Amino acid sequence: MTRTLLVLGITLLAAPAHADINHVLTQSAQISVDQAYSSATRGGTTYSSTGTNVTPSVTDGGMTTSGRIGGLDMSTITSGVPDIVNTDYDVTTSGSAYSMTESLILGDSIPSTGTTVTNGVVPALPSMMTTITGAGGETGSLAATVTSSGQATVVAGDAGTSAILSTKVELQID
Repeated sequence: MTRTLLVLGITLLAAPAHADINHVLTQSAQISVDQAYSSATRGGTTYSSTGTNVTPSVTDGGMTTSGRIGGLDMSTITSGVPDIVNTDYDVTTSGSAYSMTESLILGDSIPSTGTTVTNGVVPALPSMMTTITGAGGETGSLAATVTSSGQATVVAGDAGTSAILSTKVELQID
């Protein structure tokens, strides 16, 4: 009997438990489609000449000037590219060894039109020293939904697309 009173007394003296419970469920879906892009860099025109035991000369306007190299004629530029002035070379000391190197890199002309994007695709690109291109994405069946009941779904698209489904569950007891 004493045990029963002791258990009954402890049970009646105990305070009721009070706790706040907070439960949060967050779902989100995100989709994206890559854009088409193009980047082109024009290359410049360069000319160089070097040699040993050779004498350069340039003929300009019917007059030949010895000891002069040709190069780039900056007074006549067409679409951003200068004309080239030719250099003639003669061996200075006949019968002796000679060497000669001439280098010309013809630069890119200025394009008459810009690059266009049609339906997410770059149909034609300029051909230049450096050209970087990204075709862009096609949506295809790309889709994302989150219903009011918390059901989230994503459907894959075609190339150049991405879909992210995120679920966050938070339980807080105070």
